[in-house]
Amino acid sequence: MATLAAQPDFSEKVRGFLNRETQLLIDGKWVASTGSKTVETHDPSTGKLLANLVDATDEDVNRAVAAARRAFDDGRWTGMPSAQRERIILRLADLIEQHAEELAELEAIDNGKPHFFASHVDIPNAIAQFRYQAGWATKLNGGHSAPSSAPEGAFHAYVRREPLGVAALIVPWNFPLLMAALKLAPALAAGCTMILKPAEQTSLTALRLGDLFQEAGLPDGVVNILTGLGETVGDALVRHPDVDKVAFTGSTNVGKIITRTAADTLKRVTLELGGKSPVIMMPDVDMEQATGGAANAIFFNAGQVCVAGSRLYAHRSIFDKLVEGVASAASKLKLGPSLHSDSQMGPLVSSEQRDRVLSYIESARTQGASILTGGQGHSDHDGYFVQPTVIADVNRDMKVMREEIFGPVVCATRFDDLDEVARHANDSEFGLAASVWTKDVSVMHKLAAKVKAGTIWGNCHSMIDASLPFGGYKQSGTGREQGLEGVMNYTETKTVIIAL
Repeated sequence: MATLAAQPDFSEKVRGFLNRETQLLIDGKWVASTGSKTVETHDPSTGKLLANLVDATDEDVNRAVAAARRAFDDGRWTGMPSAQRERIILRLADLIEQHAEELAELEAIDNGKPHFFASHVDIPNAIAQFRYQAGWATKLNGGHSAPSSAPEGAFHAYVRREPLGVAALIVPWNFPLLMAALKLAPALAAGCTMILKPAEQTSLTALRLGDLFQEAGLPDGVVNILTGLGETVGDALVRHPDVDKVAFTGSTNVGKIITRTAADTLKRVTLELGGKSPVIMMPDVDMEQATGGAANAIFFNAGQVCVAGSRLYAHRSIFDKLVEGVASAASKLKLGPSLHSDSQMGPLVSSEQRDRVLSYIESARTQGASILTGGQGHSDHDGYFVQPTVIADVNRDMKVMREEIFGPVVCATRFDDLDEVARHANDSEFGLAASVWTKDVSVMHKLAAKVKAGTIWGNCHSMIDASLPFGGYKQSGTGREQGLEGVMNYTETKTVIIAL
């Protein structure tokens, strides 16, 4: 097993940020917690402590929600001219761009992803979310409609589109800043106020973003930031009677808990949850393109992607060659620490996630599957690394084929015809995304219609854009993010009927 490179030193800016006292952003000010509990965050590349973050108390939650409620009710944001709100959101995007290098480094050391990916994927896409959604601030209109059951002119009726209220935004650890932007940008454009709860493993960029909120001119209380554990801080936000909406990205199991808890107050809830995305390779694929595409679909961000292409279905006629190519690509990937320039795949986010992924691989071995490449961690290293792994000889009943692993592990199997592979692709409780690889446009459209998933990619995978709605079928979630549908999730529809 190859020796991994050492993690380079952090930059002066990042060291300075890590040396700050960690606090909470409430009502436009950085404040201390009312409690003394903290949560450790570590560099996944080394296992070393990065910072002790505040584990917010119930009283901290009450303070943050009260600040958001005041900011919503007094109109400092909702009553601001929409063109001015648009300018502030655009100013925030500009500030993120100005601090892109620092944010990319923070994201890399906190999550473990290679700095190259953070700087070329995470940060630019976060900026794009704010710039795209800013435009909706001036374009969310209602409409006029004459009542169909009344004489013409007897009533004047119109529909208003209003901001929903106070939103709790609970984001995951795999793309911390980008996932925060996916929720913050539409909520701000709609006129909501909010509390952002970043994942306890990866809160650094959210805290740095808090500085930029203030610099951008966001009124006090519009965005509040609470760090801490999901089962305490997140749960308190979901239960809070003054929170009108919860937007959550994370596991399906936690999404179910949130749905049950939010039912007590009938909060609006949108969920982007787990996936087990199929990658379907037809016999006419360009083999080089298909091999690279399948490898990137699963090994990007060490497989810690909700849409990761973790089920590879290859037509029997090309299966051996394709899987051999993916295994070869996996074996050549250079594992390394997040800030090293040669690293092509970083560690998993935590020791718990590493152990979880390795347990799935071991279950595949126990159930008779074949590990074609990878399948191990780095026991001689303090970082949380798992080798990119390709598994064959699997069947539909194995855990690795049924459950979301959230690691660099792909399971490959054969198919013979279109109907068969569509059945296999749909044989899952999830329905977040899928990709179809073929030169035949008819086959592409047939499978796009047959496969039950919120996003279908053709001859690509993991392509997202701020203008296109994103979300899942089945147990992969409810509602959509991005595009017009994303911002509409932060609004209420009001009908006004006036007798003339």
